[in-house]
Amino acid sequence: MAELGPGTTGLTVGQRVFGLTDWARDGALAEFVAVEARNVAPLLASIGYVPAAALSLAGLTAWQALFDHARLQPGQTLLAHGAGGAVGALAVQMARNAGARIIGTARERDRARVLAAGAELFVDLETEPFEEVVGQVDVVLDLIGGEILDRSVAVVAPGGTLVSVTAPPKTRPADGRAIYFIVEPNRDQLAGLARLVQCGRLTPPVGAVRPLTETRSAFLNKEHVPGKTVIQVS
Repeated sequence: MAELGPGTTGLTVGQRVFGLTDWARDGALAEFVAVEARNVAPLLASIGYVPAAALSLAGLTAWQALFDHARLQPGQTLLAHGAGGAVGALAVQMARNAGARIIGTARERDRARVLAAGAELFVDLETEPFEEVVGQVDVVLDLIGGEILDRSVAVVAPGGTLVSVTAPPKTRPADGRAIYFIVEPNRDQLAGLARLVQCGRLTPPVGAVRPLTETRSAFLNKEHVPGKTVIQVS
């Protein structure tokens, strides 16, 4: 925290923080960025800036999808599409911590990572029709969209929820809910994520770490890199 605006409370200059800028604000990939104080949280001393950067957007997305919108409960079954990505990896870990049963879908290359994160069952979307494997589930988390989202309606159990971050579902389950949402900054949730990392219950999905001078090439790179690409400002 380099400077504080007039009237800002609860934070101090020089304090380590992490967070998510709101969607109306451009220019976050820079040495300095202005952000509303309510959109950042103190960063615990045991957590580095790189893990924190990988945690903010993906962690808030997974948290809000599972708990704010799907209201996932212990003992329920979660089907997470795209479980090999950054949001998916954190969602699997959070659902495991919440006592849910987890089925993860992704490409075969992600199988070991998804199972290690806490999924009980893995489905290769390129070779297996997930509808024939998963049965009925309480919550579907869609991180892929397209036909995967459309087909997911059929596997939602009565009273269940389909939640997507990719697009509004075209149809809703016959006896359930269908939700599309865009992640929002939230200081309390950021603090909760940090505590989970500190106690070892959540591992931020760090992928490639590149310097600020290589920002453009980092995001134009088409090579598959598991986890979040982090731009490090030194």
